[in-house]
Amino acid sequence: MTTKMLTFKLKTLFIACACSFPMMSFAASNTDAELQQLRDEVKALKLLMQQYAQQQQSNAQNLQQVQAQSNITKMNAESTSGLKIETMRLKTKAGAELTLYGNVRADASYQAEGGSATRLYNQINTVPLAGNSESSDRLKATLAATRLGLDFKTSTPDQDISAKIEVDFLGTNDALRIRHAYINYGNWLVGQTWSNFAVPDYMPETIDALAYVGGAVKRTPQVRYNHKLSQITNLVLAAEDSKDESSNLRLPALTARLNHQFNERLLLSARAMATEKKTDADTETAWGIGLGTKFDVTDKTMIKADYYHVKGDSSFVSWSNSGFLTNANKEIIATNAFDSITIGITQQFNPQFKGTLGYGYMKADQNDTYINALPDKTKANKDLWQAWANVFYSPIKPISLGLEYVYGEREAFGPAPNGSQTGSDNRVNAVAMYNF
Repeated sequence: MTTKMLTFKLKTLFIACACSFPMMSFAASNTDAELQQLRDEVKALKLLMQQYAQQQQSNAQNLQQVQAQSNITKMNAESTSGLKIETMRLKTKAGAELTLYGNVRADASYQAEGGSATRLYNQINTVPLAGNSESSDRLKATLAATRLGLDFKTSTPDQDISAKIEVDFLGTNDALRIRHAYINYGNWLVGQTWSNFAVPDYMPETIDALAYVGGAVKRTPQVRYNHKLSQITNLVLAAEDSKDESSNLRLPALTARLNHQFNERLLLSARAMATEKKTDADTETAWGIGLGTKFDVTDKTMIKADYYHVKGDSSFVSWSNSGFLTNANKEIIATNAFDSITIGITQQFNPQFKGTLGYGYMKADQNDTYINALPDKTKANKDLWQAWANVFYSPIKPISLGLEYVYGEREAFGPAPNGSQTGSDNRVNAVAMYNF
C-alpha cells in the first residue's frame, strides 16, 4: 500500500468521524447500532495504522542492511585495489597524469671464452683471437640494467600531450644514463628514443641487454613525424643525431620507415638512412637500408627477422667495423660496407614458460682499399656470427627468470702474431627480474 493511498483513506475516515460526532451530540435519532459501527471503524483505523507502522519499520531495516552491505563492499574494494587506483590518479605539480614503471634486474654470466671488459654483456667484435690474452673461466654479475621509467599525459582541448623519461645504470662505471626522454604531441615526437632506422622490434629475444649480431639497440636524439597512410600502413620520418664520435656532426641523419600490417599475423618494416660523415678536411655520404618482419605462425609461435645493408656508417647497427678511414690529413680514403641478418623463433610453451632460438651474422665487404688502410687488421672483422638459445620462466606475474647459452665467433681481416685469426664468445647468461 502506497503512502498516497493511505493518506487519502485517513483523510476520508477523519472527515467521517468529524461529521459523526456533532450528529451524536445534537441528533437524538442516532441509534446504538450507529454507535457500534463508529466504534468498529475506529478499531479498523487503529489496525491499519499499526500495519503501516510495522511496514515502515521493516522497510527501514531492509534499507539499513542494503546500505551496510554496500559500505562493506566498498571498503573491501578500497582495501584490495585502493593503492592501484591512487597510483593511476597521481598528478604532477602542473596537473599531468603520471605512471611509474620499471624493473629490478640482476644479471650474471659465466664466460668460458670471451671479451676482457668487466661488463658481462655482448662484445663479440672485440673478443681476443685464440691464444692472445683470452678471458676464460670468469663469472660476472651486475644490476646495472635495473630500469626506472615515468610516463606523463596531459589532456588539452585539442588532443593529449604525452612524455616519457626512462633511465638505467648502464652508463660509465654504472652511472645513471638516459634511455628515453621525449615529448609526443599528435604525430610529432621530439627527444631521445629508439632510432627510426635501427629499431629493436625485429630482433629475436635475448637475455643479453645489448643483443647479438645482426641487431641494433640504438637510441638517438631526434625529431620524428608519423603519418598514417591507411589503417594498415604508416610512414615515419625523422632527423636524428647518430652520435658518431668519428664524425663532426654538421647535418642530422635522415631516416624513413614504412610499416605495413599484411594481416593479423604478418608485419613488415622497410627502412632507409642517409647521413653525412665529416672530418676537418673531407666529407662523405653514408647510407643504409633495413628490412624487418614479425610473423605469428600460431598463437604461441613467433618468428622475427631483420636485415641491414649499410655503407660508410658504424653508428647505427651494433658490432660493425669503423664506417670510414682517414689519412694523416684527415681525408677520407675508404669506407666500409656490410650486410647483417638476425633471425629467431620464440615458442610460448605455457603461461609460465617460453623459449627462443636465434642466429645472427654480419659480413663486411672485401674492400682492399679499406683493408689495406687499416692500422691493425686484427681489430677489424671480416665476419661475425652468434647463435643462442634461452628459456624464460615466470612463476608469478611480476617475476621473470631466464637462462641462456650463446656461442659466437669473429674472423679478423689479419692474423695475430701466433697465426690465429678467429676469436670465440662462449657464455651462459642468467637473469632475474621483478617488474613493477
